[in-house]
Amino acid sequence: MSVSTSRPEKGIAVVTVDFPPVNALPVTGWFGLADALGSAGRDPEVRCVVLAAQGRGFNAGVDIKEIQAQGGSALIGANRGCFEAFAAVYECEVPVVAAVQGFCLGGGIGLVGNADVIVASEDAVFGLPELDRGALGAATHLARLVPPHLMRALYYTSRTVTAAELHAHGSVWRVVPRDGLGAAALELAREIAAKDGELLRLAKAAINGIDPVDVRRSYRFEQGFTFEAHLTGVADRVRNTFGQSGKAEKSGTAENSGRAEKSGKLGKEGT
Repeated sequence: MSVSTSRPEKGIAVVTVDFPPVNALPVTGWFGLADALGSAGRDPEVRCVVLAAQGRGFNAGVDIKEIQAQGGSALIGANRGCFEAFAAVYECEVPVVAAVQGFCLGGGIGLVGNADVIVASEDAVFGLPELDRGALGAATHLARLVPPHLMRALYYTSRTVTAAELHAHGSVWRVVPRDGLGAAALELAREIAAKDGELLRLAKAAINGIDPVDVRRSYRFEQGFTFEAHLTGVADRVRNTFGQSGKAEKSGTAENSGRAEKSGKLGKEGT
């Protein structure tokens, strides 16, 4: 289990997440990802960062089993870790290209919603199963991917959308076969990295500066309701049903990620 950084080409850093079986990150994983993204962005030799993942899915959110085992301390840690990781994507000093395969759920939406560009494989599906997991959050980031009313429908139902559907909305740059995802992400990163490095950093700061939503404050507001749900007991009531409905039990928000990968299309049941 790791977060690693490689430099495949001049000007490009690839930050790769690998937490089997479904890339559901523990608290330490979220902070490690934030550190890796921050370090890559501060490197004056880097002009573009690719955020990628190993395994069958890009990200399944937080490790629910860790929260179930440790309670409030793990919830606070997960909240803070996600907050730092999402902010690290958004505030990375250079553009971040997210390379998404398979499922992108929960915290994965927080990561890609704050990325500068998304390249996705044909099998990629995106969604927030938070209401099924006794949590709230990342509506801030889903709202950056789809129109407002669609965001609400997806949030309330926990359904998923496909990469092709997000491409139609303009939030996914390119959809490619899964075996071509890495090459497609590097191709785009290479084009970005060909620009003047100093000017790219100014451009990233300028674009963030004109953003109509303060993503850090907006997401922190959402997190307050997650903690309220925990304090009132409603979060535990929902979360304790996790893995008890006859589905295969995994460690992340994507315990039924196979179903998510199969459903995909809006109008079908997501995770």
